[in-house]
Amino acid sequence: MIKVENVTKVYPNGAEGVKDVSIHIEKGEFVFFIGSSGSGKSTLIKLLMKELNPTDGQIVINNINTTRMKRSKIPFLRRNLGIVFQDFRLLATKTVYENVAFAMQVIESPSSQIRRNIPTVLSLVGLQDKAKAYPNQLSGGEQQRTALARAIVNNPPILIADEPTGNLDPDTAWDIMCLLEEINKRGTTVVVATHAKNIVDAMQKRVVTLKDGHIIRDVRKGGYSDEA
Repeated sequence: MIKVENVTKVYPNGAEGVKDVSIHIEKGEFVFFIGSSGSGKSTLIKLLMKELNPTDGQIVINNINTTRMKRSKIPFLRRNLGIVFQDFRLLATKTVYENVAFAMQVIESPSSQIRRNIPTVLSLVGLQDKAKAYPNQLSGGEQQRTALARAIVNNPPILIADEPTGNLDPDTAWDIMCLLEEINKRGTTVVVATHAKNIVDAMQKRVVTLKDGHIIRDVRKGGYSDEA
């Protein structure tokens, strides 16, 4: 599903984001990337999203080698990726329904399919009563639920979340993680970069720890506290 082989990323200023990192993630796994600021987890997430290109090594996603992928091909790769960000990245002038619909319109889904899919996904994330609301009328948790709905509406095989609970209170953060777990149970591979120690400890998923650009530990079922 995801294969990262001996990947190094060196930024233009000479700083190394990750160094000789290798990791395999199988279909249906739920994986946490953890580590302090500057550990490399955000760099690794951006490499998977194809926001960055590796300096060395290769990345294969769904049997597609993305390492030297032409820019024109990246949108096709991202059709297989649902992406959730800490800052939501919603379109302020569009309603919840329209924000989610936009993800389907980009890949030219038929209008009939859009009308059929969106109520289902809004129900899954608990926003069926907020379809006509705009982002500025939503709480932080509701905005993140909208972003999550947008990420999964096209049923991608892989969902990548970069600090998805970073701007949320603890109860709302837990609700979002429970949604991610439910999505994972439906067959989606989920990769989450997070600082949320209590959530990682409670969920007992695969935990990959980064430090100074290296993977220093990879446990199949563990918590944040196991990495100390």
